[in-house]
Amino acid sequence: MPRRGCFITFEGPDGSGKTTQIGRLAARLEARGVRVVKTREPGGSPGADAIRHIVLSGAAEGLGVETEALLFAAARYDHVRTVILPALRDGSFVLCDRFLDSTRAYQGSAPGLDRAFLDELEDATTIDAQPDLTLILDLPIDVSMRRLAERRNAEAADRFEKDGIDIHQARRQTFLDIAAREPDRCAVIEATGPLDEVSDRIERVVLDRCAAALSASTRIRDEASS
Repeated sequence: MPRRGCFITFEGPDGSGKTTQIGRLAARLEARGVRVVKTREPGGSPGADAIRHIVLSGAAEGLGVETEALLFAAARYDHVRTVILPALRDGSFVLCDRFLDSTRAYQGSAPGLDRAFLDELEDATTIDAQPDLTLILDLPIDVSMRRLAERRNAEAADRFEKDGIDIHQARRQTFLDIAAREPDRCAVIEATGPLDEVSDRIERVVLDRCAAALSASTRIRDEASS
């Protein structure tokens, strides 16, 4: 069955506000009569959530970056097959907190990992669930690290949050490089400043880039209710 909805992924450094802005965009789209499914990676389905715990706890870190990449790929395959594609075929807008670009930024920036290996995993797991639009929320790494510290409070950092500032900066640059290579798919959103301003920037991009999908989604809703 062909896709009828729109797949929007949110990417960017830790602490850039992806989860918050997904919730805000979902509310704005639903106010327009659009069906929305919010999800995340790693996780998003029962099987993928089980793998999320293994990876973010650091339990797989000692097995090497290739094994971590394989675990992420297994989680993504289940997530795409059981959540993302069914929602898209139903005409929903799927808003996903991280997707394939996070694998490129996190595992892809690890020294010694073969990029061709990641490409093969990507081809095998994303099936036909390539994002229609990727919003890269960008902010300076010092701001990102401060937000992470404030958010965690007394909680321990997860497997990736605990990395040093140089690694976080390399990931941020990878996201920006991806956006520069794929401008038709990606839009960089400056994520500092008041929440409403960031939400407005995101909404403008979505209304511009996803106009046809918005119209189709509303039509599908009207047909279903008639």
